[in-house]
Amino acid sequence: MSSVLRDTPFSVLDRSRVRRDPGGPEQRQGQPGGPRALRDTVALARDVEALGYHRFWVSEHHSVPGVAGSAPTVLAAAVAAATSRIRVGTGGVMLPNHRPLVVAEQFGVLESLYPGRIDMGLGRSVGFTGGIRKALGAGKDEAAAFDAQLTELLGWFTAEQRAHPQVHAWPAEGLRPQPFLLATGSGAELAAAQGLPLVIGGIRGEEAMLRAVDRYRAAFRPSVWAAEPYVVLSGTVAVAATGEQARRLLVPEAWSTAYSRTHGVFPALDPADAIAARTMTGPERDRFEEAMGGHVHGAPEDVAKALESLLARSGADEFLVTTSTYDRSELLESYRLLAEVLGGAPGRVVG
Repeated sequence: MSSVLRDTPFSVLDRSRVRRDPGGPEQRQGQPGGPRALRDTVALARDVEALGYHRFWVSEHHSVPGVAGSAPTVLAAAVAAATSRIRVGTGGVMLPNHRPLVVAEQFGVLESLYPGRIDMGLGRSVGFTGGIRKALGAGKDEAAAFDAQLTELLGWFTAEQRAHPQVHAWPAEGLRPQPFLLATGSGAELAAAQGLPLVIGGIRGEEAMLRAVDRYRAAFRPSVWAAEPYVVLSGTVAVAATGEQARRLLVPEAWSTAYSRTHGVFPALDPADAIAARTMTGPERDRFEEAMGGHVHGAPEDVAKALESLLARSGADEFLVTTSTYDRSELLESYRLLAEVLGGAPGRVVG
């Protein structure tokens, strides 16, 4: 194992993906499987803590049939209560959907209850459709004001916010949950200007991601939140006994992504066998093949080589694994095999 792979901490993001089970009791009652998905997220957190991962994060989605995680700070509290060592956070809270004061108060409560373990991952996305944005009271203009919202939020912790004189965010003021900025490209400059750790994935391609990382490091300004640049790469990593088995793990999420891009609805996950039996339309097949690409997957030795190469090219400080698949036992086995690839201690370095 190379030193770059041995010395890089690995963390986990779970999006509380709903699995399609038409015969299950929740779906017979008209529920889309969300309650079970949330309970399974908490169980997975306990499992990956036992495997030695560094962080466990949850996400925010609204009115998405295939994702149960709509209240990340509430879910993070449940995860923190069920674990004892692993850092817990959000990947992320979508700040345009919330008042900065309320977000500060929520993370102040989390940091008070679980001191030294809370991460405050923040993003700028708004609702997927106009109806969702209207229900949230957050239109596209709010995303354009993200910089000001972020400045206000951080100011509630440092007592430097000036937007609301004589107002305090108790118990947040004076506390330091660790903030991270989630970005796909342009957000890298904002993370650098605010002096925040950066979380970035290759959704726009690896080369675009690496260029954004370079811009972030070049423009970084030290702050009370981070003395130097800190880069977290995020992406899917699927490990199995064979390359074909690992590729099969990618199929449920890839089909869900393809369906969302051709039908406008992000559905619950289907089993890989059911997807293989489908007759896809031309656009569905194109989107599916596109969604199957760009991931790290394979047998353990192949994954080790791919990760070593990616970490060396990027100089990343940490890797956040975002894998989803239908079979939860296969997902956990993938994380177990990855931990073995990393020498059995994926969270060895404190980020």
